[in-house]
Amino acid sequence: MPQITTSFNKSLAGFKEIFESHYPSVCRKLTSLLGSRAAAEDVAQEAFIKLYEAPPREFSNLGGWLTRVATNMAYNHLNSENSRRRREADAGSSLVTVEPEPGEELLRSEEAALTRRVLELLPERDRACLLLRYSGMDYASIARVIGVKESSVGTLLARARARFRKEYLKLGGSDHGVL
Repeated sequence: MPQITTSFNKSLAGFKEIFESHYPSVCRKLTSLLGSRAAAEDVAQEAFIKLYEAPPREFSNLGGWLTRVATNMAYNHLNSENSRRRREADAGSSLVTVEPEPGEELLRSEEAALTRRVLELLPERDRACLLLRYSGMDYASIARVIGVKESSVGTLLARARARFRKEYLKLGGSDHGVL
């Protein structure tokens, strides 16, 4: 793998070299995280577009930067897929739409923002465990993605939930409805 230490000049040859050297490893990581080669390739391409359009200031760990950006994009993809599935299920299950009260909507919005803040505070493995589990993955899939034994996933999830609860309450969240 070429080690690039100078600033990114957006030349086609330089970008192609970076792409060819880092794309396979980024794609492998994303495939294990997303469980779909096609989705992984889409997210990987988005990460490389982000690199081209807004490269990092420091190129000493370009592979790490790409992996981090691609992983964050994969989490966003998982969250949006989960939201889409929920919306489709809700639309199919109820023909009568009840508008939420304005106060309820505000409360939900505040809880969602607080949940995102708490997730950002958690260690990456805890965040990954929780996001993967609540996006519908089973223990075996979670174990493969984060690289642990399947028998460890329950313990890791319990600890991640406990850390989440502690941080959530510390930031002023209510005790009802917390993981």
